Amino acid sequence: MGALIQLEDIRRTYKMGDVEVRALRGVTLCIEAGEFVAVMGSSGSGKSTLMNTLGCLDRPNAGRYLLDGTDVSRLSRDELAEVRNRTLGFVFQSFNLLARTSAVENVELPLLYAGVGTGEREQRARQALAKVGLAGREDHHPNQLSGGQQQRVAIARAIVGQPRLILADEPTGNLDSATSAEVMALFQSLGAAGMTVVLVTHEPDIAAYAGRVLVMRDGQVVEDRRQVPVKAQPAPEAHA
Repeated sequence: MGALIQLEDIRRTYKMGDVEVRALRGVTLCIEAGEFVAVMGSSGSGKSTLMNTLGCLDRPNAGRYLLDGTDVSRLSRDELAEVRNRTLGFVFQSFNLLARTSAVENVELPLLYAGVGTGEREQRARQALAKVGLAGREDHHPNQLSGGQQQRVAIARAIVGQPRLILADEPTGNLDSATSAEVMALFQSLGAAGMTVVLVTHEPDIAAYAGRVLVMRDGQVVEDRRQVPVKAQPAPEAHA
């Protein structure tokens, strides 16, 4: 399908007072469209900086980042925001849902920022919720949903703009093991539909669901292995 992500000798150094922190030390990496990749590493290994770079939230000091053929390391702040809105979907550990807003309204948010009209916004949000197994729960607020259902709302919000790349940062960190497996089944189905998924996790059993694992240490990729992914059990119906 071709490379969606190409990193060429990416370096990122932070100044913390008088101390220089070399968060990324020459990362070169290629991720094909449609791959499901897990990124592992201990705290301080550089995996969060790598995800922020992939998500166009952080700019490297040196090196090139080609996203779908575009050298995003040279884009302006406004151009980067446009790339994020058009190409990327984000899923976080803490769900980041608006508490006083229904599931469908939470999912509509990226489309609102993109200037999509009201009727189309609602239709696409409802379709995204159905895709993650939440048909019939569109008007529920987050406090009326389980943790797993809230994360499915967050995934629906990430995919509603039909992005090429989903970036998930510890998306099962607040979930029990059974619910985690349901969420991973959802990511696997998105991958099977052609979406690229890059997921940060510190849990080997979560990384086992990916087809490729990158291990980071001291700002470098020290291991890059392909594997036969564990098949996750599909999510149950919305009332589960």
